[in-house]
Amino acid sequence: MASGQAAGGGPDLQKYAATPEKMFYSDGVSVQSGLKLAGKRVLVYGLGRSGRGAARFLAQEGVEAEWLDARPAAEDLALMEELGFAQGNAARPYDVVIAAPGVPIDHPDLLALAERGAEILGEVVLAARARPHLPMVGVTGTAGKGGTTVLIAHLLRQSGLQALEGGNIDPPLLDVVDRAEVAVVELSSFQLERVPRLRLPVAVITNLGVDHLDRHRTVEAYHAAKLNITAGQEAGDVLVLPAGLKVPTRAEVRHFDPHRLVLADGTPVLAVQDLPDGLHPANAAAALLAAEALLRHLGRPVEPELLARGLMTAKPVAGRFETVAQAAGVRFIEDSIATRTIAVQAALERATPPIAWLVGGRDKGAELEPLRQAAAGRVCKVIAFGEDGEKLAQQLGLPFEVVAGADGDSSMQNAAQAGWDALGESGTEGAGSVLLAPIGTSFDQFKDYKARGASFKAAAQALAQRLAAPHTGDKR
Repeated sequence: MASGQAAGGGPDLQKYAATPEKMFYSDGVSVQSGLKLAGKRVLVYGLGRSGRGAARFLAQEGVEAEWLDARPAAEDLALMEELGFAQGNAARPYDVVIAAPGVPIDHPDLLALAERGAEILGEVVLAARARPHLPMVGVTGTAGKGGTTVLIAHLLRQSGLQALEGGNIDPPLLDVVDRAEVAVVELSSFQLERVPRLRLPVAVITNLGVDHLDRHRTVEAYHAAKLNITAGQEAGDVLVLPAGLKVPTRAEVRHFDPHRLVLADGTPVLAVQDLPDGLHPANAAAALLAAEALLRHLGRPVEPELLARGLMTAKPVAGRFETVAQAAGVRFIEDSIATRTIAVQAALERATPPIAWLVGGRDKGAELEPLRQAAAGRVCKVIAFGEDGEKLAQQLGLPFEVVAGADGDSSMQNAAQAGWDALGESGTEGAGSVLLAPIGTSFDQFKDYKARGASFKAAAQALAQRLAAPHTGDKR
């Protein structure tokens, strides 16, 4: 394999030759280039969270822009009116198009706009050009990138830096660039399609699994997009990877081990068992190495005591393996965002057995064999809910029960109760987990995964409150 060529058609890193003075780009765009949008025709294509952030930022910079969205929400229209941005037309020529991550890179409108001479950018490149001296830590991966992003920012704040997170995680990156000394950026594969030459002093890949094949079509193309996070890195930059993962890069590679919370030279920082409940050891190990690398990049002291305090005071991201209620030793764990195989597998491995596993939603074609293996000897029953819950449960080949309800909330209430009952039937006293790690997407019964998680949380807390009341008839 030629140097710089990723397996499966990944990016050819050798074509990104950098010189030392270039901070963020390795294709000839220097830190002095800046934004340079004055007098140019600018279009924000796709609104939503990312597009609104881009529009607000452009207005703040005094850039007049137009917008285009096939289905703008009421809040989108209100903001565009407030900013004085007119509706655009993809048939007109533009110099720069800021495209939202949800718009495919090969969308016919974007291809046509590019053919007429428009430069297609994403919010991350816009931020880097506008604020070229703002250090950014980039984080991607099939699972765990949100939790790792938040934790890196927390560790850096504990070390005395004004670090703020943004990007694929709330808030948009452009909302934080003027308030941060360091931006810690969660990067989705959609965003990374548009940043093949972004130079990051520190980058993290939490893991590489399978996801978004409806967008990328092949695993190889999905992984190639993820690898763009390191395509612009140079010698002296740092790439943090899980132990055993090898990717083509010119950066210095540092591998993290979820069983050891240590600095790059092996200095111990904290015992894994001392991590707060709900904090994933792999996320913690990766965040620790990334925070250390950024501190050293800035010439700041690295103090293990401060980093240890940061780990011990960190809180898990809401909706990501969060214990939302407890009753008689049983934990109700909300991991509604766990629809990818690698994320569901991690949840099954972390939850205390026996596990009543809530599975359902709309099937997105996740690989199930690793989940059957992770569930073996740990899951006492699958509680199936939603549009494809029964189908998924049948494919898992585990004992299951199907629940239903008049709507999403009542279905979730019945699922939580069925999970509690299943643990009682398992014969294990004072232990176990009712785990929502659903595999399927939320769009059959809920607005999004957050709404599904909130529904489970409310159901679990109401159930725990009833169980704690006197004379409940608790059969456990």
